[in-house]
Amino acid sequence: MGNTFYFDWEVRLMEWLQSGLGEIGSLIAQLFTICGEELVLILLLGFIYWCYDKEFGKFIGVNIVVGLVWNPMLKNVALRRRPYFDHPGIRCIRPAEADADPFDIAEQGFSFPSGHSTNGVIAYGSMPVYKKNKWLTVLGIVMPLLIGLSRVLLGVHYPTDVLVGWLMGVIVVFFVSYLQRKVKRKWILHLVLFVTALPGMLYCKTADYYTCVGLMAGLFLAIAFEEKYVHFENTKNPAECVIRIIGGFAVYALSNMLLKLPFPKEFLASGTTAAFLVRFVRYIIVGFVTLGAYPLVFSKIRLPQRSAKKQA
Repeated sequence: MGNTFYFDWEVRLMEWLQSGLGEIGSLIAQLFTICGEELVLILLLGFIYWCYDKEFGKFIGVNIVVGLVWNPMLKNVALRRRPYFDHPGIRCIRPAEADADPFDIAEQGFSFPSGHSTNGVIAYGSMPVYKKNKWLTVLGIVMPLLIGLSRVLLGVHYPTDVLVGWLMGVIVVFFVSYLQRKVKRKWILHLVLFVTALPGMLYCKTADYYTCVGLMAGLFLAIAFEEKYVHFENTKNPAECVIRIIGGFAVYALSNMLLKLPFPKEFLASGTTAAFLVRFVRYIIVGFVTLGAYPLVFSKIRLPQRSAKKQA
């Protein structure tokens, strides 16, 4: 299943890099790869949106969901097999899905372009675009480079997967950011971006696409709902911030779990059109509840701020 295409230099480079990686190098590469994974990105976005600056969070969130959707749309066109599938000299040090067979392509997904590389550029590169800051600029350049390099070192992506992943991330950061600043009516921009995601419904056969297009719709609905009905305030109270983040993770996980209960596990994992549509709707609800409805409780859990005299 899938297509095999590569340049000879890619295979030789990956084999050479892995030959000198060592145990410590492997651990470091895995650490940087984690910085481009779902859990860390949700934590980062949750902190910015729920605690630090919700407009900043919305800006980054829109960029991220666009990249999350466009990436699997391209993957489902290329259908490129991961390098370790076809080259015994390349080791898979950290598979995309740790709990699945590393050679199960349905679970591990396709290779081109690298989703981690796209996500890294968008998540960290959007920061200095929104908020001009020297250290954010350094973070926005260095972190995506290290995340992309880690994917090659770990044997799960060809260098060209990473290069195109970076390119896709740069396009999203500058093009979608530009649109966010120029289009005054958010609902029009969100509708246009959502329409760009719909062609994937005709050909995408991987669960990640339906997860991400559902999250995109959920985020867009959540932004409209928050701005019309919620109007929550950010917080500088560390304890309140921790409560909001933990609560957000709990709402995300619980709503996702409850929405699975009406359906047999076999159906959800079947890869049928019906299962994909259920996943799509499930993540619309999860995204909306977590980002739109959940902030309604923030006014109920406000903790007292210490006065300036007490802090002194």
